[in-house]
Amino acid sequence: MPDNMPRRVTRTEREWRELLTEQEFAVGFGEGTERAFTPGNFESEKRKGIYHCKGCDTPLWSSEHKFDSGTGWPSFWRPIGEGLMGTKTDYKIGVARTECHCATCGMHMGHVFNDGPPPTGMRWCINGIVLDFRPAE
Repeated sequence: MPDNMPRRVTRTEREWRELLTEQEFAVGFGEGTERAFTPGNFESEKRKGIYHCKGCDTPLWSSEHKFDSGTGWPSFWRPIGEGLMGTKTDYKIGVARTECHCATCGMHMGHVFNDGPPPTGMRWCINGIVLDFRPAE
């Protein structure tokens, strides 16, 4: 693992449940999805800053890469750095989708689609409930 990569965070289910609210755990480790346009989910957040994983505090997303997708969830055209997100194929709704999770702690973030803006063409559609936002000073 490169020196600049966060160390892997592992916790038991009990430890995660003590750290997170019931809803945060359901989305983050039950691979759920918060409702679109949930108040406080950062979908309409316009300030500059960095979005961190609620499970391990790893910085994952920058406001510089955020865009208004109109979907009701915060959307980014790329993570803040390489190797911070893991992916796997998800068939929960009967079609293949690419699920993404924090590579440091495994927390489910959302899904990634190939219908985003340039320069990547990707839309990382993220559940705000699993994020902590830190505004730039």
